[in-house]
Amino acid sequence: MVNSLAEPGIRALLDRLFTAAEDDEQAIARLMERERAAPVPLTSRERTELMEDAYLPVEPQSGELLYSLVRACRPATVVEFGTSFGISTIYLAAAVRDNGAGQVLGTELSAVKARQARANLAEAGLSGVAEIAEGDALDSLAGIPAPVGFVLLDGWKDLYLPVLRLLEPAMAPGTLIFADDTGRFADQLAGYLAYVRDPASGYVSTSFPVGDGAELSCRA
Repeated sequence: MVNSLAEPGIRALLDRLFTAAEDDEQAIARLMERERAAPVPLTSRERTELMEDAYLPVEPQSGELLYSLVRACRPATVVEFGTSFGISTIYLAAAVRDNGAGQVLGTELSAVKARQARANLAEAGLSGVAEIAEGDALDSLAGIPAPVGFVLLDGWKDLYLPVLRLLEPAMAPGTLIFADDTGRFADQLAGYLAYVRDPASGYVSTSFPVGDGAELSCRA
């Protein structure tokens, strides 16, 4: 059975990136201090600039779960909101390549991070199945063609719901949506969680105890 995550080159790359991400707490502390002092909420662009050196990755266990979910549901298109340096994108792209069909579309507001994510994908040998759209995700994902079969939400929390609503017209029945960090940022994501947990919205949704908490939703 093919499993790209077992390839020595990809394994070594992921280990190196996760080690580099261990310094993220300093950047997170700076962002929190700036947000507390700001007279008005920071914009997504301002937050992104403050966090330009931070990896903000999924947890390794979350990455393994993402790989398994994509292998299982075999989506034609995987959309990732919040690529950062591309750690989660490697898991998604590895699954798509191992499935033998499909593509990954990542989104990243920071030009610096988008360039490095592309370089990391190239090092992993996964450039052929993944593309990084640079800029505001609400622009780059507008009008995305159907069918979208898997969505990872791992960017700024106040945009989870707007990005999800934007993608809904392109979602196939059975599309899976993996929203990361829902345990750590439950207050910020209260509106998103209320939406996907309301049967009237068209989802079957449940919390998942992995990493900093996740919400796994199925477009019913």
